[in-house]
Amino acid sequence: MSQEQPRRTDQGWGAGCDQPIKYGDVFPVAGDLAGQTIAPRDAAMMHAAENRALGLTPKGGPASVMESAATRNEQRGLVGHDQFSPIPANQGVSITQTEIHGLPGQRLVTEFVAGQAVGQYVVDAESGDGGAPGGRRGVERGQSLGGVSSWTDKMTIGEALEAAGRAAGDEPIEMSDAAAVEAAESAATGLNTVLRGGIAAAAQSAATLNARITRDEDKTKLGDVLQDAAMRLLDDREATRVDAERVVRAEMRNSPDVCVRPGGVADSMVSAARFNQEP
Repeated sequence: MSQEQPRRTDQGWGAGCDQPIKYGDVFPVAGDLAGQTIAPRDAAMMHAAENRALGLTPKGGPASVMESAATRNEQRGLVGHDQFSPIPANQGVSITQTEIHGLPGQRLVTEFVAGQAVGQYVVDAESGDGGAPGGRRGVERGQSLGGVSSWTDKMTIGEALEAAGRAAGDEPIEMSDAAAVEAAESAATGLNTVLRGGIAAAAQSAATLNARITRDEDKTKLGDVLQDAAMRLLDDREATRVDAERVVRAEMRNSPDVCVRPGGVADSMVSAARFNQEP
């Protein structure tokens, strides 16, 4: 009995099945926005907002990420060139700039889509160059900025797991999901073992129990296991292409149809690695 070979997408390493890149794949957002496809007009709207507020579009900023995602979605025929996504179209985008107590001449810039933060970084207010090279500096993860906690431009493995928990959180966890979580945890910690009490152990236990349960509503969901994944990992680091490929292989090997779950662990890892590769 032969099996259909999995399709390969974006650069030959996408987690595919022709799913569009959504907000929850590349930004730490929740709710309905996380499931919205990033469309070309969304990216254009954010691009215009950055230009108005900062005088330019920062490299690697939210507009740049959205433009890259929207371009890929359009190239794959998943969105039209003049298409908006409903929630961003109705609720819009915005940018705030706040003086940082204790850091004279520095401003904290926060960018929002539909009221949810999609980017945060520090700019030099005195230079007047907004997010230009030299005027913008990265914020290290967990650094305190006058009482404001921030996050870097790079997505970690733990954050990718949390994104999967939001995007596919209502889906019952299966052995393919557990295998992907194990591969992700191992990539983050550098340990080739399932840690007692860790996320992978919880995923395996849940998947094993789910296999004995008939009704989906009674099964443990992916979101139940992956909630607060970044905090529960023994160690965490930025997601790479190598990590993504490892997780994709693990999920596919344990999937009956040799395909990854849309919005699931492998899909989110690929999106995180792709995001981190953006210049």
